[in-house]
Amino acid sequence: MQTIDIAITPIGLEHLDDAVRLSRQSGWPHRPEDWRLALALSEGFVAVTGSGEVVGTILLTPYGADCATINMVIVDEGMRGRGLGRRLMEAAMTLAGCRPLRLVATAEGLPLYERLGFRETGTIVQHQGVAGSIAAPDNTRAATADDLAAILDLDRQAYSADRADLIRKLTEIGEYAVICREGQVVAFAAIRTFGRGDVIGPIVAPDLDDAKALVSHFISRRQGAFLRVDTGAGTGLAPWLEGQGFAHVGGGIAMARPVTIPTAAPAVTTFALANQALG
Repeated sequence: MQTIDIAITPIGLEHLDDAVRLSRQSGWPHRPEDWRLALALSEGFVAVTGSGEVVGTILLTPYGADCATINMVIVDEGMRGRGLGRRLMEAAMTLAGCRPLRLVATAEGLPLYERLGFRETGTIVQHQGVAGSIAAPDNTRAATADDLAAILDLDRQAYSADRADLIRKLTEIGEYAVICREGQVVAFAAIRTFGRGDVIGPIVAPDLDDAKALVSHFISRRQGAFLRVDTGAGTGLAPWLEGQGFAHVGGGIAMARPVTIPTAAPAVTTFALANQALG
């Protein structure tokens, strides 16, 4: 069936209720507040029928000229198989211009993304559960405003892009923890309310032990709270999360277009994403 009667138009706050409806239809936990955050950081499009019904969404979150993530790609379940996903993707890719692109794909979306030139770069695993009792680490502390410059620099090293808008926004709606050595911030993590509870991420650290300590920092302060962490399967954090009672409940396939190979390994690693949409 053709989609000639469906227009692709810029997304705005007036589409918020429809966006929430579509994400809930897909089984995603996003609240209106979570969509507002994504919209504040992003541009994008909706697919609208001739009768005014929103039947698709897509966002492009730019990180300066360095790269952008494509996210919140949703097509109403009654409108799938009509080429809407491809039309939304082509609109977002045009908006991106020359920026390298990243996304986290569902199994259903993978074939389309591969046809559009995206290639797999890793696997993202989502862990969630109720925080239990854990000892507070002795090498972490709550971040202060004086730590922001170091946090921005560490995130830029780990992500290979300038995500200052995202990092600053998380200071407004969440909180950060850091690890310092010799007076310097060497690792950080953020936590904020998201979906069913709180999400921990991004987590940027030089090694796995520091990443575990940062997660423990937040677990120890939120016993009984529902927490979520999205981590790369290759980081080594997932088995430890399972040991803390956080079940593996899904995830996605990290993809890029084009795939770039770093000239040198960064001194720090992203052990957890802000979430699958924002990277």
